[in-house]
Amino acid sequence: MGRKIAMLGSGFIGRFYADSIHSQRSKDRIVSIYSRREESAQKFAADYQTPHWTTVMEDAINHPEVDVVCIALPNNLHEAAVMACCKAKKAVICTKPLGRNAEEAKRMLEAVEAAGIFHGYMEDLVYTPKFSKALQSVQDGALGRILWAKSRETHPGPHSEWFWDKEQAGGGCILDLGCHCVEIARSFIGKDIKPVEVMCWADTQVKPIDAEDHAIGLVRYENGAIGQFEVSWTFRGGLDLRDEVMGTEGTIWLNSFLRTGFDMFTTGKGAEYVAEKAESNTGWLFPVGDELNDLGYNHMFTDMFNAIEQNKAPRESFYDGYVVNAVLDAAYRSAASKQWEPVKLEIWRGREGVDKGASLVDYDDKHYLIKEEKTHFGSTKLILKEKQSGKIIEVTR
Repeated sequence: MGRKIAMLGSGFIGRFYADSIHSQRSKDRIVSIYSRREESAQKFAADYQTPHWTTVMEDAINHPEVDVVCIALPNNLHEAAVMACCKAKKAVICTKPLGRNAEEAKRMLEAVEAAGIFHGYMEDLVYTPKFSKALQSVQDGALGRILWAKSRETHPGPHSEWFWDKEQAGGGCILDLGCHCVEIARSFIGKDIKPVEVMCWADTQVKPIDAEDHAIGLVRYENGAIGQFEVSWTFRGGLDLRDEVMGTEGTIWLNSFLRTGFDMFTTGKGAEYVAEKAESNTGWLFPVGDELNDLGYNHMFTDMFNAIEQNKAPRESFYDGYVVNAVLDAAYRSAASKQWEPVKLEIWRGREGVDKGASLVDYDDKHYLIKEEKTHFGSTKLILKEKQSGKIIEVTR
């Protein structure tokens, strides 16, 4: 028996979610659709063979067949929807970001836990096949101790008008895209490692909006690792998703969208949709083989619904959404102050007091090893540090 879902929101992301829900496990169905506009609700219901549609959010949530509520609404409506789910005692999964700020996210986290209902945070980019494979390699120790994790998401801007309204959205590209990047880096570094401070630059470079359209930030973690995010609504060329992870024993580079090994040239005759946020349908284009799969949507819903059925927490919960919101709040404070700003986490469930770990590698009883390399003339060069004097020496063998 599959899940019976109420979809709140019939727009761009709601339809991505619907395509994933109906295809991945082949047993989950959307049985009720809520939209603020009647014509949108009716169109969605027709397209997805959804038997019930409504313009009253509580009617969708309280529908007797519904056992899971999927929130695909603008950011300013998340909290009200979550509170309605708590009242109805219905499992709830919410799109990213969880809140417009950590205060909203904390209220939602506390509410679902007090109500005792299942809660999932729909951060799709930590469910992509490439990310999942990379994360497993990191967790298996292939890269050693993680020192730096960088995530980049840039594109020409979001699809719907509410994203561009600072009051409804809660911010600009930092909140919209940075939530992905922070959780990606946090996952590689370790979700039990506390983010402690943020340095961020942000500006409104191009768009006629009040919020930022471009930002770069550094997140310092308690163990000394650095997370880095690069986000923009001003990037020309489509959707650019890239991640890098560097550890003491290795490196991973991921490119999820623009360079996937699928390049196509077309004059544009007959070409329509190519890929999410593609700016053109002519010239050289970079389609994606399976957007639902490559962006992680289907794997995300499988994890959420399996977790409900197995009575366990999903990989991403409201707690994760709260931590991400707290990091992004610090980023906004830093962008304004031009200084490092502390991450204010009133709820922290990870490790405390984690140090940087051992950084000294013994070469022998008298020396630490800094670097060993093979030269072009066949010798081995060693850069060593004397333990007693601290002097750095070079030995060629």
